[in-house]
Amino acid sequence: MSLFSRIAGTGSYLPAQTLTNQDFERMVETSDEWILERTGIATRHIAAKDQATSDLAFEAAVQAMQAAGVSAQQIDGIIVATVTGDQLMPSTACMLQARLGCRSIMAMDISAACSGFVYGTCVADQMVRTGMMEHVLVIGGETLSRIVNYQDRGTCILFGDGAGAAVISRAPQDSESQIYSSHLGAAGNFGDLLTLTGGGSRLPFSQAVLDQKLHFVQMKGREIFKAAVRAMADRATEALNANKKTIADVDWLIVHQANVRIIEAVASTLAIPQGKILVNIRDTGNTSSASIPILFDQNVRSGKIKRGDTVLFVAFGAGLTSGSVLFKY
Repeated sequence: MSLFSRIAGTGSYLPAQTLTNQDFERMVETSDEWILERTGIATRHIAAKDQATSDLAFEAAVQAMQAAGVSAQQIDGIIVATVTGDQLMPSTACMLQARLGCRSIMAMDISAACSGFVYGTCVADQMVRTGMMEHVLVIGGETLSRIVNYQDRGTCILFGDGAGAAVISRAPQDSESQIYSSHLGAAGNFGDLLTLTGGGSRLPFSQAVLDQKLHFVQMKGREIFKAAVRAMADRATEALNANKKTIADVDWLIVHQANVRIIEAVASTLAIPQGKILVNIRDTGNTSSASIPILFDQNVRSGKIKRGDTVLFVAFGAGLTSGSVLFKY
């Protein structure tokens, strides 16, 4: 008997506090018009001082479990995709496992930057397919405001905080809902385009790291653009070809919300109609691993995405990592 997985329930959380383009006009040399034109972003949500990634993840996780009709005791594994965990150890996933009141189950963080949720979904899908687990909680959660230099207008205007979650469960034999396949990749030769170099084993925290602001994100935006579009188009094409489908079979395309120009370029490369592309970057900014699950959950809850719809996730992130998931919701 073949086993398949499906997305049983979703959840998301955005902090109440926001930073608008008008706020940035008072912080750095920029303007609302300049930011909107180049990024498509108007507002970002920012975690409160007493909130960390596990707090955002918890809120999204509870929603996802409720939507899936699954209790904490039924969860067999937790995967948290993040580059902004609460601390270096223990993992944010272990903190979440304790807070949710789960059994003594697998709990791990994965680091694939903005592709993290797609990577985590792939891992969960394989665990369900092998029969190892029945319900896996996958979360993309970030507090990027803690690693952004608010004096660097090239990066600070882009990023926001938030979390999105999904319960990946074993699909009943008569279920049409299923994850068809996942496709992952990485191009380490482009690793220097998006980095956070301070605080690791090669460059531990020191006064010099702080003075040089190496504990903040650094990015070469122009160079990333072409690599990101190419990688996401390749992963999307792999997913379609592997399942003998065309872009016409896809009801909704959900691209990592990094920059509206990148989203438009991917859509153009794939030749998908504008009406099938979902976007929320104007109100959230780039939330890294959280962007895809937040956008998906918002559209599920609004009723736009319905059971039986075919959805394609496509992402890229620092690494440069990339990935896609094709599924029938």
